Amino acid sequence: MEKEYWRWPESRWTAPDIDWKSGDIISAGVDVGSVSSQAVVMVDGQLFCYSNIRTGSDSPESAQKAMDKALEETGSTLKDVHYTVGTGYGRVNVPFADRAITEIACHARGANFMYGPSIRTILDMGGQDCKAIHCDNKGKVTNFLMNDKCAAGTGRGMEVFADLLSIPIEEMGSLSFKVEEEPEPVSSTCVVFAKSEAVGLLRKGWPKEKVLAAYSSAMAHRVVELLERIGIEKEFAVTGGIAKNEGVVKRIEAELSIKALEPQHDTQIAGALGGALFAKALVEKQRGLR
Repeated sequence: MEKEYWRWPESRWTAPDIDWKSGDIISAGVDVGSVSSQAVVMVDGQLFCYSNIRTGSDSPESAQKAMDKALEETGSTLKDVHYTVGTGYGRVNVPFADRAITEIACHARGANFMYGPSIRTILDMGGQDCKAIHCDNKGKVTNFLMNDKCAAGTGRGMEVFADLLSIPIEEMGSLSFKVEEEPEPVSSTCVVFAKSEAVGLLRKGWPKEKVLAAYSSAMAHRVVELLERIGIEKEFAVTGGIAKNEGVVKRIEAELSIKALEPQHDTQIAGALGGALFAKALVEKQRGLR
């Protein structure tokens, strides 16, 4: 079987010290993205388990698979969950969701949980779009800007380069720094043209790490332009799949002269986490606790 360099490893996690059976409110969020899907289950507002899988061609099936994987070996099932919120690109296609909420709102709420109430600017670098979000101390969105017109600055753009260079996507970030001198960014912001430009550079004898550094730099610059349009309020954090690529993140930090907050959890679960937090609040509302 041919190696799929673009594919991030799938994962799941369960909190070792939480007994879901003694929980009062079990809430869930499922984020069906264009590239990956995540499911998060919380017990009384504490992170209990999550999964992170590749989105397939069928959104409802991807949502189900993500939830099944999250609950694997926990002894609990979907029937034990009191309320589920669907979010992301395929949020209306989560068959077992009680409600759908936009990924902008869910990412802000999830980032507030992951990074704490001081977080004010979130850069969500997803599979097919990039969002700059401002939020308040409760994780409520106060402003946002979105780039969804081009794959540059998104996970899809990086996947194209992983395949072009035959480098596993999780190794691209560190490899991009193995250059003696930082090259000029590739001039094209469009992935299609950037790919053609990269092929030309490889033919000129550029090593893969230099091509990767040039593309990572261009990607970072494009994202910084988005952030500068909305304005950066400290504290600042990056979520989504590209947050795992140090080659892009460190170059963003260098351009901004700001250090992003360190993630406590998988950066890709922010949306699903926010969905689970909204789900908990909706149960409390139903019970007259809010």
